[in-house]
Amino acid sequence: MQLTYSALPQEPAGGIAGWATGLVDTLGGPGAGLAIALENLFPPLPSEVILPLTGFAAGQGVLSLASALFWTTLGSVVGAVVLYWIGMAFGRDRMHTLWGKLPLVKASDLVRTEEWFAKHGTKAVFFGRMVPIFRSLISVPAGVERMPLHVFVMLTTLGSLIWNSILVMAGYWLGDQWETVETYVGFASKAVLVLVVVAVATYVVLRLRGTDRAQHRRSS
Repeated sequence: MQLTYSALPQEPAGGIAGWATGLVDTLGGPGAGLAIALENLFPPLPSEVILPLTGFAAGQGVLSLASALFWTTLGSVVGAVVLYWIGMAFGRDRMHTLWGKLPLVKASDLVRTEEWFAKHGTKAVFFGRMVPIFRSLISVPAGVERMPLHVFVMLTTLGSLIWNSILVMAGYWLGDQWETVETYVGFASKAVLVLVVVAVATYVVLRLRGTDRAQHRRSS
């Protein structure tokens, strides 16, 4: 059974849903896995569209539910491992060199970040797979800090399976109303983005104030 664009009235054939539909129609489960692997490498591709759509396809009989969950989770792990390798190739020394060239930061900030990741890295990788935006980003510091690959893969698999199952099952049960999942998850993504922007802005303001105070003490 083919998943047609007529089932997707709110998404143009040339949009993300149309592209993902073409992959699933052509390749089945592996197509869904490929879409999710690319979503990990290019975060602007939204999993909140691809995963519910895959669940909807499973509900229409295009692929089985087990196949949808297996391939999308495998795609998540593959994409995450690629980013992990990028972080490992970039390396700690290059990270420190780049960090030293950035304004408003200190070497001690990066050291504290490394210490935090060493202490909480397993939780960060596991729960990060269920947080919009950070699903992809968390793989890079894991590679930079050389988290054991088998631990990284295990945590990524578990976290991805939970996240993927929620969105795939939502699309499966909602049927042709699958696009409502994107709406609600989109709100969560925007909320996370706002929190990040606020945190960064607060950090910059506090850092600038600290720099001004230090310069004032030196001048006096």
